[in-house]
Amino acid sequence: MEFNQQPPETIIFYDGVCHFCDSTVQFILRFDKRRKFHFCALQSEYGQQILKNHGFQQVEMDTIVMLYEGRVLTQSTAVLTTMKLLGGGFSLAYGFMIVPRMIRDGLYSFIARNRYRFFGKKEACRIPTAAQKSQFIGF
Repeated sequence: MEFNQQPPETIIFYDGVCHFCDSTVQFILRFDKRRKFHFCALQSEYGQQILKNHGFQQVEMDTIVMLYEGRVLTQSTAVLTTMKLLGGGFSLAYGFMIVPRMIRDGLYSFIARNRYRFFGKKEACRIPTAAQKSQFIGF
């Protein structure tokens, strides 16, 4: 996909070398029956360009960013919106939106800062399988 093309409606930008982030992507892929999510590594040139086009000058690798319906969501709001969009019982997690963002994002930031220590780090971003390739952009 080239930079001047319209990106998919829902893209999750994630740290491609983080085991926890990769496991999260695998979880979403497993339960995304309608294939509404697309994924892009924050480290990719394409990911950085899309985010710059949406007002991010420099994107830190310690946050999840979600492009959804033209809006950019980050941290706990991105996670809870993802759960809502997965549907079923997962959508109940969206109820945590009533918790003040400062508290939700504080917990998110603690996990994000320590994710390599807790879950490890890979040498390179994962390569999607042939069946998953259409949901990954920027490769």
